[in-house]
Amino acid sequence: MDNNALHTVEARIREQITAHCESGDVPGFVAGVCHAGEQTIVAHGTANAATGAPMRQDTGFLFGSVTKVLTTMLVLQQVDRGLLDLDTPVVKHLPDFALTVPGAADKILVRHLLSHTNGIDADLFFPVAKGRDALKTYITGLASSCGSMFEPGEQLSYSNGGMIVAGRLLEVITGTPFPELLERDVYTPVGMKDSGTSAEQAILRSTAIGHFPDPATGAARPTGMFMLPDTWGPAGGTPVGTVADLLALGRTHLAGGVSPSGTRVLSTGSTTLMQQVSYDMATPNVPPMGLGWVRYPFGDTTVLAMSGASPGGVAILCVVPEHDLVFAAFGNTPGAIMLQDRLLQQLLRERLGVRIPALITGVQQDVDLTPYAGTYRSDQLRIDVRVVDGQLEEQAAYEPADASQERVFTAFTGGMTAAPPQRYVPIRAGLFAPAGYPPETFDGYLRLLLVSYHDIRDGRARFRNGGGRLTRRA
Repeated sequence: MDNNALHTVEARIREQITAHCESGDVPGFVAGVCHAGEQTIVAHGTANAATGAPMRQDTGFLFGSVTKVLTTMLVLQQVDRGLLDLDTPVVKHLPDFALTVPGAADKILVRHLLSHTNGIDADLFFPVAKGRDALKTYITGLASSCGSMFEPGEQLSYSNGGMIVAGRLLEVITGTPFPELLERDVYTPVGMKDSGTSAEQAILRSTAIGHFPDPATGAARPTGMFMLPDTWGPAGGTPVGTVADLLALGRTHLAGGVSPSGTRVLSTGSTTLMQQVSYDMATPNVPPMGLGWVRYPFGDTTVLAMSGASPGGVAILCVVPEHDLVFAAFGNTPGAIMLQDRLLQQLLRERLGVRIPALITGVQQDVDLTPYAGTYRSDQLRIDVRVVDGQLEEQAAYEPADASQERVFTAFTGGMTAAPPQRYVPIRAGLFAPAGYPPETFDGYLRLLLVSYHDIRDGRARFRNGGGRLTRRA
């Protein structure tokens, strides 16, 4: 990319970010693009509405689930070193790993942790613990609190629990606490010089906090919780860094595991393995899963991506190997994902010339809705689905296991414990779109808003998939 083209990209991103920040949609936003060796970072707005601190190009933020790429890299480093095998049962190295379903944990392989095919039903399990034993505490809690949603390898369901188990597995294999391992084996060799894993580190430099829209006024109010407990570190609870750090990470994956400074971080084989399809649900709302990466198809172009929610904020990292491009961004309200999706599609269309076809090209008439009505559950989540006026109406509610779980969950969501009823219109059998959205909404990252139903048995769907996560018919 020549400098003139880079300036054009920068100007377009600045225009979009400025409009969103000044309209009040998001207090602050920072985004970066690296293409063909040239890099630009743009920031605008406020990093912290409580202090008025500005969002800067080097402002840090919580990575959220972008961390899952890092955790996967750490596991595959141990595979490269011969200390782990992806097809080994996790309990071989982690004998304390158990679930409430007898024998379920014994069937889970290391590979299942990274490909989100493990079936661990722990997506909202938030034990509170700090320090060196945090992940050990999480594993102990699984055995008494969390079950299994499906047989390992049978389905795909986005799994925070799987990544946290992988983090504890790494501690046992290496004898090193996860935060130290992350800093030593990923941050340092990649060149992520401003990244850390604690609020204590974050407070020493410019760091953004999350915000939620005030129910009464709509104005952004600061989060009451900066980060999730240490028990969620490997899934994305604690790592903090900058857009420049994420661009360096993305460039490492473009270069087959070699960092921008020339340091080999991961073998070419393992870097390639992360990018290959490990499981495909064959439904438009759930892109094929690699290891760590989600593979978003935009026509004939694949975008390796991972987004990450934190309390009141959302980060994203996208790598486009076919076009030597990395895009990273953070916005400090949950709705910032809308702007991130728009910027990504803009880059693909305008900068790379990618044709993005419509994901929804037609609507099937007279879809039988009866197989989908019913109650679906996963860890502390209940979704009631009923047929109303030729549509599905869903009512989701959080059902906390105890007061501690409720405190963490409500802080993470800005006080929400139940969503308002949502109507869904049928696209075809088993696939539904939220009512009122134009079809082009779902062409990009926001295809995750679609809902699908799977495994029809005796005229009833066994699973519901929303946002890549399964709930099972009760």
